[in-house]
Amino acid sequence: MYTLAEEKPADWWEVEALYDLCFAPGREALSSYRLRDGVDPVAGLSLLARDAQGILAGAIRFWPVKVGGRRALLLGPVAVHPTRQGEGLGGVLIRDSVDRAVAQGWTRVMLVGDRPYYSRFGFEVLPDVIMPPPTNPERVLGRALAPAAWEGVTGTVTRANA
Repeated sequence: MYTLAEEKPADWWEVEALYDLCFAPGREALSSYRLRDGVDPVAGLSLLARDAQGILAGAIRFWPVKVGGRRALLLGPVAVHPTRQGEGLGGVLIRDSVDRAVAQGWTRVMLVGDRPYYSRFGFEVLPDVIMPPPTNPERVLGRALAPAAWEGVTGTVTRANA
């Protein structure tokens, strides 16, 4: 049994420790991190999953970005503690947070990730969207949160405040 709650500023370092545990050293050198530098996560979408003892089991964050000058969400990172993987918790975090994004009026979300995993949540390759290098274009995925939200959206992903 897990409880989902919005991440609070006091949770920041605990979440960062989970990300350090789950991802390779140097994760902050990835191009997606340059889009996050100095930008706050989107309020209400960054969620934590805690077990009955209050131990952090998973986390997800979302960041505002622009694609060809149009606003979008950048999902990531999403992480589940290694001792909790395989329980479907990552899917719970993704589905719940995407539902919250729709309720907030966001129309498109993107990420850099594994297509086989994220396709089950409706994400597809965005062939006309370019992440800053070095990023494999086959890993640039998106999902429309409103009908045709990605149609005609092309170009490079930039910081929301660029």
